[in-house]
Amino acid sequence: MKNILSILFLAAVLHSCKETKTEETTVADSDLISVTATQFQSAGMEIASPSEQTFDVTVKATGKVDVPPQNRSQITSFVGGYVKSTRLLVGDKVVKGQALLTLENTEFLDIQKEYLEVAEQINYLKSEYVRQKTLYDEKITSQKNYLKAESEYRRAKGMYQSLKEKLKLLNINPTKVEQGKLSSVVTIYAPISGDIVVMNAHLGMHINPSDVILEIIQTDHLHLELAIFEKDILKIKKDQNILFTVPEASKEVFNAKVHLVGKSIEGNDRTINVHGHLDDKIKQQLLTGMFVEANIIVDSKKALAIPKDAILTEENKNFVLLLSENKNGNYAFKKVAVTIGATSEDFVEIITDNQIDAKSKILTKGAYDITN
Repeated sequence: MKNILSILFLAAVLHSCKETKTEETTVADSDLISVTATQFQSAGMEIASPSEQTFDVTVKATGKVDVPPQNRSQITSFVGGYVKSTRLLVGDKVVKGQALLTLENTEFLDIQKEYLEVAEQINYLKSEYVRQKTLYDEKITSQKNYLKAESEYRRAKGMYQSLKEKLKLLNINPTKVEQGKLSSVVTIYAPISGDIVVMNAHLGMHINPSDVILEIIQTDHLHLELAIFEKDILKIKKDQNILFTVPEASKEVFNAKVHLVGKSIEGNDRTINVHGHLDDKIKQQLLTGMFVEANIIVDSKKALAIPKDAILTEENKNFVLLLSENKNGNYAFKKVAVTIGATSEDFVEIITDNQIDAKSKILTKGAYDITN
């Protein structure tokens, strides 16, 4: 009787193990994705092995579109006044020497009258100085009278030159003032050619001496100002290619070249400035101050890669479909997790734990058709 019970128990255990093994096989098989020959052909799917591709080695950087200091001008007036006329708007192009606006102030008249008075006095003081010098040389007058005449003449001459330069800063012609042509209105001219990017004036507005009336930039001189971390700076050299985007405005990738590399580390974040020259064709698409994300190409490398279309992304993880079986034109694929490395326009480097090599067969086209 005991032998019969033992045999029945052993049989039950073996049957249980067989069921468990069958269940495990079923589960394992459920990880495979099956594709029939008809599905494969109708969806235009393709299978290929990873290939060796060349990738750029890059250094990441951020920065902005900017112009050199000499190509940016903030217009102010060292004497305040009221805006009498202006027709310009932000975005207007101006040329060097073009009239930007006019200011009106009675103080302009006061400066001109003071200049005119000094100009009229200076001829008399000069002749008096010459006369006293002659008398002193002939020992007819005292040294005191001579030095007094010299001092008054030199003081008046200094005042004359100072007021003359002040008039020139106000764009007032000193010669016309000496002819008695005085005006309470002055014109402000463009010091450089370029585009107006800031306009803070309107008719009747009072402008203080410290106020920025408008700002002009020369867009022909747009460039990149990038910040590179200290650990990467020795990799950066002049004439290296830069690929950059303006993430807030476009996904388009633009080209530039390294032109200057800073010689000192700036700020607490330990960065160095890199100046990049832009292609002339793209300058009209960019604006001063735009934030950019850039990759500076410092080297190249070869790595195992697959087409970008072969990558499946789910919940921030990347997968490929690895061919597991091919029977009578029917395919079975296994989803394998991969780590992405460098990327190019068409290919992406794959980093795996030895599950994929150059002999592996991967679904390179149509992966999304069978997983969605």
